[in-house]
Amino acid sequence: MKEIRDIIAVFERRRGEPLALATLVRARGSSYRRPGARMLIAPDRSCVGTLSGGCLEEEVACRAQEVMASGEPRLLSFDTRLRYGCNGAIDIFIEHVRPEFLDEIAAAARERRICFAATVFLGRDSLGSRIVVKEAAPADAFTQAIPPPLQLLLIGEGPDSAALRAFAFTLGWKVVETEEGGNLPNEHDEWTAAIVKTHNYGRDYAALQRLLPLGLRYVALLGPRRRRDQLLHALMAEGVELRSELFAPAGLDIGAESPEQIALAIVTEIQSIFADAKVESLRTRKAPIHIADELGLALVR
Repeated sequence: MKEIRDIIAVFERRRGEPLALATLVRARGSSYRRPGARMLIAPDRSCVGTLSGGCLEEEVACRAQEVMASGEPRLLSFDTRLRYGCNGAIDIFIEHVRPEFLDEIAAAARERRICFAATVFLGRDSLGSRIVVKEAAPADAFTQAIPPPLQLLLIGEGPDSAALRAFAFTLGWKVVETEEGGNLPNEHDEWTAAIVKTHNYGRDYAALQRLLPLGLRYVALLGPRRRRDQLLHALMAEGVELRSELFAPAGLDIGAESPEQIALAIVTEIQSIFADAKVESLRTRKAPIHIADELGLALVR
């Protein structure tokens, strides 16, 4: 989502200029990016977003100048086995930017709702990207599900807070911080994760009492297992409905010791949960890294 957010930010600053949008619409075999990767190109050839590991962007920016000049979209095909470092082929569709398309994505992000972008890149009619209803997505288009940015609730301050905020900013996540569980915002949704780290039993209890009944995909607690068990026992004795799994101790086992390493372990765990990813070394993985969504949609992670 951060890539699209960055594209929209640059578009807003340069609104009114001729701009081109390049979308990776099809990939066969190995590729650095998968369908749904986008790049915005300006007349001075400056770009935001990436389509590959850096090997295609200059050529795409050059061809985008022709699209901006003519207004006619183009479909480019790259055989990455011959010239580049991947063992596959990708198709990139370049079009003149439609302001209403990016405006609708920005509005959906502000309203924290998912939207579906369809890019028609074959044929001669209705070529280009637009927002559609999922059930009415064109059969001959590449369709991408774009959720709002992940919202990270941080309850409590600590030495890991700065690193958590920095990682979240880099990933394009929205951060909401509070010292007390009773001050949690009411705006939570399926793209919300929470970390409880007050290091105070009473405040931790109050935060978990509020969070666990919400059914969030990720609720974490910093602290040892024994304290986790004490809190869960007390919450269940009080009749609190535990609709969320409690990730405690928080984070993946990466040998973390420093506050920055602990933050990395937690952020990596959050990413794996929201991406429905099995945590393993890619070196030992037998299946392809990228697996197509069962609905035939690309999902921005």
